[in-house]
Amino acid sequence: MIEVRNLTKRYGTTVAVDDLSFSVPAGRVTGFLGPNGAGKSTTMRMILGLDAPASGSATIAGRTYHDLPAPLYEVGALLDAKAMHGGRSAANHLKVLAQSNGIPASRVKEVLAMVGLDAVARRRTKGFSLGMGQRLGIAGALLGDPGVLLFDEPVNGLDPEGILWVRNMMKSLAAEGRTVLVSSHLMNEMAVTADYLVVIGRGKLISEGSVSDFIERSGHRSVLVRSPDLDRLKQLVMAAGASVRPTPDRPGLEVANMDSATIGQIAAANGVVLHELTPRQASLEEAFMELTADSVEYAATTTGRPR
Repeated sequence: MIEVRNLTKRYGTTVAVDDLSFSVPAGRVTGFLGPNGAGKSTTMRMILGLDAPASGSATIAGRTYHDLPAPLYEVGALLDAKAMHGGRSAANHLKVLAQSNGIPASRVKEVLAMVGLDAVARRRTKGFSLGMGQRLGIAGALLGDPGVLLFDEPVNGLDPEGILWVRNMMKSLAAEGRTVLVSSHLMNEMAVTADYLVVIGRGKLISEGSVSDFIERSGHRSVLVRSPDLDRLKQLVMAAGASVRPTPDRPGLEVANMDSATIGQIAAANGVVLHELTPRQASLEEAFMELTADSVEYAATTTGRPR
């Protein structure tokens, strides 16, 4: 388990992480989410002892990273897919890491095969694509077969097959009872990968708990309605205080600010036939956008096309 307690980090007058506390339980994939500049990478660096906090603590199984005698056996991490010497081969990059912690050289071949890089083990890493670099970084994280793993944007640069592989790998590792913390901006991917969420904004905790609990906090709920008389139904529900928008895939309406029972009653009272009336909960992306709206550091505005 990872425990972060009252963690604070300042860069000059900028507070990157502000009295942050959360736990990462074992046996689950924990998604670490937040807008750009929220402090996610800084927090992960402090967990790994790469940055020193101004105050507070970050421990792994009750100890700081610096107190671990052979850290790669206990903690594996991928924070930067390009953090490797370009002149070394993939195999030699991993051998250096292995030797630093007394890991047998035979393990290098095992992890290269696990991530699908055994065929390019002797190639210099300076010629690797971003996706290949991600795979090599994951191999490095798995090198000591650790019980705690941290991944920062691990699917950047990967093709669909690679993304599916990373997703299944993280789920498999968590199912073995390991602690898995993964930071990502891909909400759709986190929705099908993470069991638990830690969401921060401007260095502060916004939410900690299950994915379903986070989505439940969102006020973005609507009802999917399909009818052969959509125009009339639209006018009726809008007159009763609902807001509506068309569905993107096929003819229908997404009705907000009104529950399905009320819509059904309005339709019945006015002789409008309904083909579908389905309550719809917010997606993880919609809940994230709503609940982090006040924490976005750089918010763009919608403008018209240049003339």
